[in-house]
Amino acid sequence: MKINIIKCLSDNYSYLIFDEKTNTVGVIDPSEFKPIDNFINQTYKKIDYILITHHHFDHVGGNIDLKAKYKCKVVGNKADANRIPAIDILLDDNSDFQLGKINFEIISLPGHTANHICYYSKEHKTVFTGDTLFSLGCGRVFEGTMEEMYNSLMKLKKLPSDTLMYCGHEYTQKNFEFCKTFDTENENLNKKAEFLKKLRTENLPSIPTSIGDEIKTNIFLRSDNEIIAKKLGFKKKDSFEVFKKLRDLKDNF
Repeated sequence: MKINIIKCLSDNYSYLIFDEKTNTVGVIDPSEFKPIDNFINQTYKKIDYILITHHHFDHVGGNIDLKAKYKCKVVGNKADANRIPAIDILLDDNSDFQLGKINFEIISLPGHTANHICYYSKEHKTVFTGDTLFSLGCGRVFEGTMEEMYNSLMKLKKLPSDTLMYCGHEYTQKNFEFCKTFDTENENLNKKAEFLKKLRTENLPSIPTSIGDEIKTNIFLRSDNEIIAKKLGFKKKDSFEVFKKLRDLKDNF
């Protein structure tokens, strides 16, 4: 499986997936038509499938025009069939989707939206998390509940540590500043700072990261940490309550 990162809008990422075994091409969350069309014209010359994590416009904005030009199929959660433009293939939660020879497990991740899903390839050790899990952060809770978002993050936390994570936005530097404010004794964050500085200097994306790296550095996956809990004023460690407090603080950070 080959993955190309396509920058869209101001800070979105869409992803081109190429299965070399079958010459099958997929696009994850096409924010807009032009940058994806430009890349396809220079490379694969076709799109077979568009895979959608959730219905927000900045993740589906290119659906209609890309489908019209490339005659591809749009794939998404059947529960959002009336909110995902031009959808063709309706997925059930916790089902599978085959992109050529690449098998993706469909994992239900409510919280950011009610019917958010991710695409996980166990064989290729890769997960596309949309707006649920970011590098050093997580998505806002719009349609779901805090409990749903927390449980969705815990699902992702259980994936193998060497799983590469591709998310929907370049928010890493801002997320780092938040993590460093409340996770002050985390030496892994100091190491991450040098790495991020190097990426910015070279104008490179901070994605992908790994689940293992996120467990060490992402404060939303570290809400069970006693030092963080005390920093936030909790006398007893309560992972979910700490998460809720962190999410509220991040909304106004």
